[in-house]
Amino acid sequence: MTMWLLATFGFALATAVVPVASLEVFLLGLAVHRPDLPWLALGILGAGGQIAGKLVYYYTARESLRLPALLRRRGRPDLPDGRRRGRIGEALRRLSERAQQRPQWMISLFGISAVVGLPPFGMTTVLAGLTRMRLSLFVAVGFLGRCVRYSGLVVLPTLLTT
Repeated sequence: MTMWLLATFGFALATAVVPVASLEVFLLGLAVHRPDLPWLALGILGAGGQIAGKLVYYYTARESLRLPALLRRRGRPDLPDGRRRGRIGEALRRLSERAQQRPQWMISLFGISAVVGLPPFGMTTVLAGLTRMRLSLFVAVGFLGRCVRYSGLVVLPTLLTT
């Protein structure tokens, strides 16, 4: 049992940093094939791994962490005043301004994203870093939201079979 719990944390951490697989599918598979695993532990470990992995994006967006040259964007540099180019850069600038003017809006958006997944959690993670959301808020809101999401997902097969 301990192996599966550690694997859950490791898989959650890995997919948070490099999103090439779905933690939701992994957790559903575990819930179906290993119903003896405690659903709350799976939810907590999944959420912990996700938030630990998303800290890379959060700190990168805050410019506290510099990506290796291999992962940095090549091409046109930002404008001299620090603004980003293109439609995505403009949309991020507008969202960032709105979030800085209304911190409660950003906390709500991040919390909803952590539970529902819309807007994408990866995007709101970057936005949280860009708007300099306090680390304690980022961890608490993100962890709680992801814990609700993953715990609910893991308990779902049990509820459907009874």
